[in-house]
Amino acid sequence: MNPAPNPAPNRTPELSPQVYLVDDDDAVRDALALLLRSVGLASSGFADPQAFLSALPASAIGCVVLDIRMPGISGLDVLSRLADQSDLPVVMLTGHANVDLCRRAFKGGAMEFLQKPVDDDVFLDAVQAAVRTHVASRERLAVTQAAADRLARLSGREHEVLERIVRGMSNKEIAREFDLSPRTVETYRANVFAKLEADSLAQLIRQYATLLDERAPGPP
Repeated sequence: MNPAPNPAPNRTPELSPQVYLVDDDDAVRDALALLLRSVGLASSGFADPQAFLSALPASAIGCVVLDIRMPGISGLDVLSRLADQSDLPVVMLTGHANVDLCRRAFKGGAMEFLQKPVDDDVFLDAVQAAVRTHVASRERLAVTQAAADRLARLSGREHEVLERIVRGMSNKEIAREFDLSPRTVETYRANVFAKLEADSLAQLIRQYATLLDERAPGPP
């Protein structure tokens, strides 16, 4: 069994990993919540799927444990609706597994499909893997957003200089292209490194090359 993921030191409490247990069986929710507490994972239980969808924060981090057969709205319907409002990974549970249900669950985006009664270690491994995946995904998004925010600090000319630095052009080559003095290009280069908080050329390329490619205009 893997240990529970450790929240990053600067993660605010409301963004700490949370497991959302959606099952109309009170005993099942209580048992799973107790099991999750044993490995340090917080959980919230919902007997009503609609109440869960209404209460789910947009910033939620963690995963959803979702029963397939519930009155009113099925777990597969919840899975479909959840895909429109959240990127939380989903672990499906069912006491009536069959190939068709399994296929539909995975097609709908479920990360795992487990049959009740589920083995404790199998359940915890699945949930912890889902939580780790989501935490890592959100942290990558946060890094990308921070880089994009720093990129927005650049002036138009600084942005053009950055693009050419990333392409491997020297100061002299950039100066010739824009009809500038090498000293002026050096000033732009220094501004780029300062505003992007980059300590080296390797760091600059690693953090911004992909982001610049994504923002490059397509062919006319």
